[in-house]
Amino acid sequence: MKFKPKKKPSIVELFSGVGGFSLGVARAGFSLVGAIDNDSRAMAAHSCNFPGSKHWITDISNITGDDIVARFKVPTGIIGGPPCQGFSYIGKNDDLDTRNKLFVDFFRIVKECSPVFFLAENVPGILGAKYNDIREKAFSHVAEEYIMMPPMKFTASDYGAPTSRTRVFFFGYLRGGMRDLKPADFDPTDNIEFVKVKDALKGLPRKIDPDRTSINGGWMKVGISFNGSFGARLNGNIPIGVGEKDAINALKNNALVSGCLGTHHSKKVARRYSAIKPGKSDSISKSRRLEATGFCPTLRAGTGSERGSYQAVRPLHPTENRVITPREAARLQGFPDWFQFDTTIWHSFRQIGNSVSPILAEHLLSVINKALINKE
Repeated sequence: MKFKPKKKPSIVELFSGVGGFSLGVARAGFSLVGAIDNDSRAMAAHSCNFPGSKHWITDISNITGDDIVARFKVPTGIIGGPPCQGFSYIGKNDDLDTRNKLFVDFFRIVKECSPVFFLAENVPGILGAKYNDIREKAFSHVAEEYIMMPPMKFTASDYGAPTSRTRVFFFGYLRGGMRDLKPADFDPTDNIEFVKVKDALKGLPRKIDPDRTSINGGWMKVGISFNGSFGARLNGNIPIGVGEKDAINALKNNALVSGCLGTHHSKKVARRYSAIKPGKSDSISKSRRLEATGFCPTLRAGTGSERGSYQAVRPLHPTENRVITPREAARLQGFPDWFQFDTTIWHSFRQIGNSVSPILAEHLLSVINKALINKE
């Protein structure tokens, strides 16, 4: 009799973006059966990295749980990071931002699909008093059926990512669907390796031609001699059915990575940048020079075309008088070198800035997976 492996517990991700949360899903032992987002550029990159998953480009507010079940069946879990710009302290912190409703839609869909658990991510600003009504309306959808833990704040650097990005997570599970969990169960393990900026950027080319702005020019040689947990996740730990084969082979066989895209700075701007000390910011561009022995601050995403197409402020390289490249940003967010993004600087930075660090996502979802009572 031929052995048939057990099916992995399944997850559908809403607001999937490029797939930082998704990579954590796969590395934590789940099967990402479906990804949904309305950003076609992000979904194109997601499809590249997750060819074994189904993709649906649509507006979350226009679909129901029945629609999701019809496409993906009832998943074990539903995860996602509803748009955070309206709640962000860095942004306009606008309680009238129409995107805020999507936070409620996430919980509406959870109720309509009845997965075993849900995990939603957002900025700490969502906990502000001005958003009490939004949170209460969202949680009312799941209050009866789900055990919901209090909001939990996590900083990615505490879990081995090179960024101090802090986000709040909302987690709940069906009664009887999981062993009881408490916030302390999600704490970092004692053997976490702290990864600083200099560690994250190790091996990447420092000298970047500013004319290197096309996809053909974005591929460069990289050093891949890393040790420890971060090194394993940077170059390998590729779940079955995940990753774009050509990119994986380019890294393994020729030590090539994409995303080493340059940015033109005038001589005047470069001179100004040369005077910026680590941890300090340029008075005009507001770009902050990264500290080699510190963590990268939160990378911002900028805005989409529907809101002016504004490029987010990018940090300055620790030693070079230029802003960081998309590949450097990906490293700092915790993405592996084989992971692919959009071919343009603007879209790739939006995708990276909007994403959950895969390293943090893997930790949280691993805790959840171990607590599931019925794995199938």
